[in-house]
Amino acid sequence: MAELSLQHIDKIYDNNVQAVFDFNLHVNDGELIVLVGPSGCGKSTTLRMVAGLEDISRGKLLLDGKDITAAPAKDRDMAMVFQNYALYGHMTIYENMAFSLTLRNENPNVIHKKVLAAAEILGLTTQLNKKPAQLSGGQRQRVAMGRSIVRNPKVFLFDEPLSNLDAKLRGATRREILLLHKRLQATMLYVTHDQTEALTLADRIVCMSMGHVQQVGTPLELYDTPNNIFVASFIGLPPMNFFDVVFEDGVLKGKGFEAELTDEQKDILSNYVHKQIVLGVRPEDIAEGGSTPMLVTANENLGMNTLVHGYIGDRDGNRVSAKLRGWANHKSGDKITISFNKMHFFDKETTNAIRKEAQ
Repeated sequence: MAELSLQHIDKIYDNNVQAVFDFNLHVNDGELIVLVGPSGCGKSTTLRMVAGLEDISRGKLLLDGKDITAAPAKDRDMAMVFQNYALYGHMTIYENMAFSLTLRNENPNVIHKKVLAAAEILGLTTQLNKKPAQLSGGQRQRVAMGRSIVRNPKVFLFDEPLSNLDAKLRGATRREILLLHKRLQATMLYVTHDQTEALTLADRIVCMSMGHVQQVGTPLELYDTPNNIFVASFIGLPPMNFFDVVFEDGVLKGKGFEAELTDEQKDILSNYVHKQIVLGVRPEDIAEGGSTPMLVTANENLGMNTLVHGYIGDRDGNRVSAKLRGWANHKSGDKITISFNKMHFFDKETTNAIRKEAQ
């Protein structure tokens, strides 16, 4: 497979609108990188620049050390799987998968072996004589992946490949992509707005917002140590709770509550005494019982967990969602107490995470 290097890449359109700003990323051989972020953040534009479907305004794109910034798409040795499958309706599944090799005038026997091998990997062996219209959405997406596999490209590119599938098929196809990656040990770049796909598929995640890279790291790093409020709010479901608080007298004082701190946390906030900061707490890091009062407004049982929504103190307090372990039967209007098992701190002005400075 291949290594891919994106160096200081910008995308500026003819109307001077900039979609991507100073994008830097090194993709290791066999790595699965997921670009995630809300609609319009620049992730698909970045993927299309890698594929050669969009021109790179500034910067360099290297494939195995070779500069391919200006190379046409056909010469990049990459295969792209699109959101809408892009299959030829008049062709059989076999013909769709063989099409790119046929255009290259490959030996028919070689084509046959490659198509059968890809069909075996994807569980499509019994579907090869059918037309795309006879298959389910998940099967059609597998055909699109098979068409890429037979080419044996250096890099696989996926542009929101699961967005047209229902929830059950998304889960099943996501697992197939993960197994495919492990089996092929292929270099893959995958774009999605779905954080579940990002967390479950990626070796590393690139989280983007408004054309800028906000953080690059493993799924655990983005979940556990987000760089800023955007990453903290985007990664994790339900999203992180945020409260404006002041660090005074060794505790955090918010509207209707106080939170005790460990000595290590006090040390982290030593430069923020008497200053307002933002406290972030994930719903799953909230436990029932403690000193912080909560007014319940809704109770959602999920089986092993219960989502409880409400306010800190009363309806004039901060909104809060807690993901409690087990089955709870709280009713609207109930008053309970909660505690925070883990807290994240963010600078109010910069929105960046406040962390202990490296020694």
